[in-house]
Amino acid sequence: MDVLRDARTLEAAGRRILHLEVGQPGAPTPAGVRQAAERALADGAIGYTEALGTAALRHRIARHYGEAYGLDVAPARVVVTTGSSAGFVLAFLACFDPGGRVALARPGYPAYRNILQALDLATVWLETDATTRWVPTPALIEQAAADRKLDGLLVASPANPTGTVVPAAGLSDLVAAAAALGLWFISDEIYHGLTYGEPADTALRHDGDAIVINSFSKYYCMTGWRIGWMVVPERLVRPIERLAQNLYISAPALSQAAALAAFDCTEELEANKAVYARNRDLLTSALPRLGLERVLPMDGAFYAYVDVADFTNDSSEFAARMLHEAGIAATPGLDFDAEHGRRYLRFSFAGATADIEEAVARLDRWLKR
Repeated sequence: MDVLRDARTLEAAGRRILHLEVGQPGAPTPAGVRQAAERALADGAIGYTEALGTAALRHRIARHYGEAYGLDVAPARVVVTTGSSAGFVLAFLACFDPGGRVALARPGYPAYRNILQALDLATVWLETDATTRWVPTPALIEQAAADRKLDGLLVASPANPTGTVVPAAGLSDLVAAAAALGLWFISDEIYHGLTYGEPADTALRHDGDAIVINSFSKYYCMTGWRIGWMVVPERLVRPIERLAQNLYISAPALSQAAALAAFDCTEELEANKAVYARNRDLLTSALPRLGLERVLPMDGAFYAYVDVADFTNDSSEFAARMLHEAGIAATPGLDFDAEHGRRYLRFSFAGATADIEEAVARLDRWLKR
């Protein structure tokens, strides 16, 4: 967000900035979603809904699990949330007492650790690297639990910033390891739909007690609508309902009405994904030519997490210079990894292909200057 703020300041002064920093789709919200919102506005009944979400949207999300994964999920287990962010808050509050310890992969999405800290919960880092293909392993979890008792494990697949996908067999092993240790298993699946090989598997296939968090933000291009969902074990439904009632009453009614149409916009959404795939191919080819050869696997999402240690030992300073001198905004790795992030940058390739091409050309000139 600091990079975005600085980029907006430069744009206000007349500079053309290429935005590769923010993790949101460059494509607009699908037309069918916008039309559904217009109909709801015309109807005028935009009030509170049930804390768990409208019955129509909960049933449609449950149906999605049958269509996408072949699973029978009861609508009663679906919780509609104010974006995935509210889902993490609800999950952490429902599952853990103050002082609880939750294991996370590093590098990882910074809001996880910040929400945990705000709730007086401790983050336990699972150090991933190339030997584990940047995903956590049962051995890492068991080692962390041996040092001191764990209460939960959060796994993201596809992951931010790495883009890595945990294969189905690996996900099954992680779920089994968590169950053997008596841990809550929380699965961040907000980038499902955005993979470039095999589809990402859901933790629900391996454990009906897993807590799955998803969102309409990424694949469905609805970041600003602030609408997401959870699938939770039946015994957590009522505690989470009470928490939601008190924390935010309900997710926005207008966004719920709009999200109901998102599942019927597949053609437009797959066209967006095809753009991301072209951008990914472009960067996969171009980055090594620019001397940026060490790029983490871009299995899914829309990020390239790039090792820039051949050019700098301070990616934050490097990103600031790149923004001001080359007009390219990217996210420093310290956002995602306080230990090793100084050697990494994250580039988002969710924008227009022409912008990615221009960014590559600018970066080439800047690095060679």
